[in-house]
Parts: sequence; structure tokens; C-alpha cells
Amino acid sequence: MSKTNWEELPGCQNVTRRECGFSLDVTNYYDPHDVRVRAERREEVSPWSSTFEMTPYYIVLAIPIGPPGIKLQSVNGAIKIKVSPPEVNQVQRMLLMQINFRYNLVIWQNLSNAELKSRSIFPDDTIDDLAPDTTYCLKVQATLPLHSLESLFSPVRCVKTTHKVKDPLCATNVRVLALNMKFYLHWNNQYKQDVSYNVQYLLGYIRELDSGYSTKWLNVPGCENITDTQCNFSSIITPSGFYYLRVQAKSEFNKSCSSNEVKIDPLKTNDIGPPGVKVDISGDGLLHIQISPPGGSECEVMRDQYDLSYRILYWKNSSNNEEEIKMKETKQTIGTVSDLTPSTTYCVKVQAFSKAYNKNSSYSEEECIKTPGATFASALVAVCLVATPLVFVLYQAYNKIKYVFFPSCQPPLNIEDFGRQLFVSPYLSTPEEPIANCSVIEPVITEVVNQIGFDDYKHSKQSSRDSGNYSNEDDASGSKASEETLEREIL
Repeated sequence: MSKTNWEELPGCQNVTRRECGFSLDVTNYYDPHDVRVRAERREEVSPWSSTFEMTPYYIVLAIPIGPPGIKLQSVNGAIKIKVSPPEVNQVQRMLLMQINFRYNLVIWQNLSNAELKSRSIFPDDTIDDLAPDTTYCLKVQATLPLHSLESLFSPVRCVKTTHKVKDPLCATNVRVLALNMKFYLHWNNQYKQDVSYNVQYLLGYIRELDSGYSTKWLNVPGCENITDTQCNFSSIITPSGFYYLRVQAKSEFNKSCSSNEVKIDPLKTNDIGPPGVKVDISGDGLLHIQISPPGGSECEVMRDQYDLSYRILYWKNSSNNEEEIKMKETKQTIGTVSDLTPSTTYCVKVQAFSKAYNKNSSYSEEECIKTPGATFASALVAVCLVATPLVFVLYQAYNKIKYVFFPSCQPPLNIEDFGRQLFVSPYLSTPEEPIANCSVIEPVITEVVNQIGFDDYKHSKQSSRDSGNYSNEDDASGSKASEETLEREIL
């Protein structure tokens, strides 16, 4: 159907409708195709229409996918459903591999006001937890998540459930307990006679994609023909992928019964155990905390897959209940605590956690250790640290007191005598200071000269008195007497 080599579409010749299907004529869904149409009436023929260019694959992506097919069967109180993908009856399928399909189920009781419930199902699945003797209706839709495509819903089918007959031979309450990547399957036995068990597993991708998975179950090594009600199936588990397990019971009469299936996603199902802890005090006074990953150092899966971190709690182990508990978080397996008090017992416990999987372990057992007492060197350092600022404060206080009460500089004698006089009472007798009587003999020259000398002398004495060099009253009276004597002698 290229532009240079046009071909007729066998299913679209002489049609009277304005549509026709040519899916069977398309051999390659990914090649571009050109299509044209013309009208004919008896001998009259119209010109060809304009060319329509299209790629079948992209045309399909733009239109709804046809509905899947379903088959139902009521078995022992449950409904078994088998889903066939869209285009299952076509000779040539365009939608690639059918394993790309996922299926959504909508189910409800056949009542006027019934509640619709949705769930994902496998191509070959069993719907449990249904009421007995009740009619259920359901429909299925296929999806292609990779292309964000959804099919039309299948036609509605209805089926009536039966009463569930509980076979005491079947294992019940099948459950998984997993710790540090050690996986155990447990179940209950209600059979009163001899019974043996085979634990079987199925890889998840086979369970989801292979409708013939019922023949693909494998026995768990070490859990074949056992009489115990538990099985260690760690040997078949890897961190990637997921698994389905079931327990097949067999009586002494070769009658068998299979339990319900249990889905295992290892890293999600597994629980993280507490880490190991060792504590030690180093010579530099630090508390060293050595952490062992959950499962031991040989369990690399726990360390690598979970990207573990550790939450460290430590505190002083004293009688004071209000002692503060401190916390540190680290991704390392070694932690240190500083600023320890001598002769004090410290306790530590550690929790492992994974942020990626939102999982926390329980705390490890408490590990306690006592710090050593203070040594002479440390005591000396402590004394020096305390004494140095104290000595400095006392020295400063001493200097202040000495400066105030015992100054190093003395005031002049005249100021000192002046201050002393302020505190001398005028009513108390004071010892007279001895005054030496001195006479000045001047040669007699002339009266005028003597008068000038006398006046100058008086002026000099007056200046000396005003300057404060002779502030004592007794000195003043003695000077006056000497002055009168000198005057008489001159005269």
C-alpha cells in the first residue's frame, strides 16, 4: 500500500457502508501505510480521495483496546477465574507479548445496592473470602501500564458460590516469620491422624504471567515429607524478586490437600533484629561504641540492601531518675562519646533502622561501663584551671585595696599639715613649736636707704606669706616680732 504500489484490500471491496475492517490485511504494524478511497456506481467511478497516512501501532494506542475474555468456576466456597488477553482469538496480534497485560477485577454481590470492590488479579487466580450460597457478578479490565493503556471491560459474568467444606487435612493459618533474612514458614495442623507435609514455592513472575503455573511448583529443600509444622526456607530466598509458598499435606491414605498461598517479598517481609554492641573506655577518656550489624558481620544482605543507620542512646546510670538520656545517629559501626565524668557508670543501647524500607529494629541489650577516677595529672590540671582565675581575682582585689588605703605617693607637707589642722580642736592645747628668734643686723647707711630696704623686706615677707610657704600662725607671730626688732634697730 505504498504510493507507488497500491493494493486492493480484500475486505473493503464493493462495500455499501462507510466503514470496513482490514486488520487481517496488515502484516507489519510498525510500518507507515497510505490509504485512499473512491466511490463507484455502475460504470461511473469517482476520483481517488486524498491519501490518509497512518501507522497501525499508533492508531491502536489512540483507541480503546478490546475486552479480555473470562471463564468462571465455583469451587469449595471460592471462585476460580481464568482471564484471556485481548486479541486472544486473532490469528495475528498487534499488542506484542501478552505478558505485558495486567488485570483489574471488579466484583459485587448480585443485589440492587451492592458495594463494588476492586482488586488486581492474575490470569489464573482464585477469589476467596466470599459468602457461601451467594451470587457474585464480576468484570475484568486489561491494562498495559508501560503505555498507560486500558482495555474495555469484559462482559459481566455471574456465578453462585457453594459452601466451603473444611478439610481437616489441610494446613491452616499459614504464615511467615522472618528475622535478619532467616525465613520460616509456620502453619497449624488440625488432622488427628498421621500426616506429612511438603512445602512448595513458586517464583513470582511465573505465578503472575504463566496461566499454566499450577505445574511449576517446586519443593523447598529440607522441607519434604516432614511432620513438623514449620520449615526454614531461607535457602531459596534472594533479595530480589518475590515468591509464593504453600503447604501440601498428605495423609497415610495418599490423600492430599494444598493450603492457601502466601506471597513473600523478602526485603519487605523480613524484620530487622537488634544490633550487637560493645563499649570500651580509651586512654584519651572517650567512650568507644562498637556496633555489629543485625545478623552478624557475615550477613551482608542486611548491611547492603537496607542501607542501615544506627540510633545510639547513652546516659549516666545513677539513682537520679531524671538523668538525661542523650541520642546520636550514625551510619558508621563505631561511635564515640566525649565529656565523660570520672568514676561514673555510663550505659548504652543501640537501634538499627532503615529509612528506605521504613523499618526499625528493637533496641539492643544495655551495655554499661564505669569511667576511671581522676589521675594526678588530670587533678593537677583541674586545680590549675580553677586556681588560675581565682588567683588573678585576688591579686586584682589586693591592688585595689593597697591603692586606696596605702597609696605609694605622699602629698606635700603643706597639704598634709593643712589637712591635719582641719581635725585639730580649737579647745585643745597643742604643743608649741619652738621658734628660733633671729635678728638681722644691717649696716646703717642712710634713712632713705633703710626705709627702702625695710619696705622691700616687708614686701618680700608679705609675698612669702601669701604664697603659703609659712601658713603656721606661730610662724606668723614670730616673724612679726622679728620685724619690730629690726625696725627699731634701723631707726
